[in-house]
Amino acid sequence: MITENVKKLLAEVPEKNSFGEPVTVVAAVKTQHVSAINEAIAAGITEIGDNHVQEFRDKYADIMGEPRRHFIGHLQTNKIKYLIGRCDLYQSVDRYSLAEELSKRSGSAGVVSNVLLQINAGNEETKGGFSFEEAAGACEAIKKLPALNVQGLMAMLPFTDDEGLLRALALKMRALYDELNAKYGNFKYLSMGMSGDWRLCVECGSNMIRVGTTIFGRRITSPK
Repeated sequence: MITENVKKLLAEVPEKNSFGEPVTVVAAVKTQHVSAINEAIAAGITEIGDNHVQEFRDKYADIMGEPRRHFIGHLQTNKIKYLIGRCDLYQSVDRYSLAEELSKRSGSAGVVSNVLLQINAGNEETKGGFSFEEAAGACEAIKKLPALNVQGLMAMLPFTDDEGLLRALALKMRALYDELNAKYGNFKYLSMGMSGDWRLCVECGSNMIRVGTTIFGRRITSPK
């Protein structure tokens, strides 16, 4: 099933978004068995994203090939040490204190860590991230930190059936991405869109999507 799901997804995702940018597919592997992850990689997945540090650490050596590794969940500062030098992109930098600690740890390890700034697009209390109003100041401050490379923005849109609202927020995210990229440069990724809304997000300018259910089916609970 996973192989067929991956091939179908990769066939459906356009090579480029509406802005002419290549679209990157990241498989969200939260709670998935190593065998399932490896099947997805064998079917064509080249980037995988973990939500939990322990899963990232415990399954790291058993993942086949050399997929790019993303961290896409809420990250506690005291767990950064398990990811340094092993994570290709930290997508969920949602506060300055996290960026500061990530900078410190990266510098001490002699590596440069690539990061995305998480934006709380729907201004939801249950989600972390910078508001639209805070984004420019946060970007300016975090780009000054050593050993970090700010490569763009990440957002999770609200879970709602209101397509008009989702489209408006997705377009607002794209506008913010373009604004900050023009001001600070070096942006590569607008990570926005999951299994339920990736098509809309790509239409609105996302160039990276994080997909789990579409690949693996309904989430399991034990990452054995």
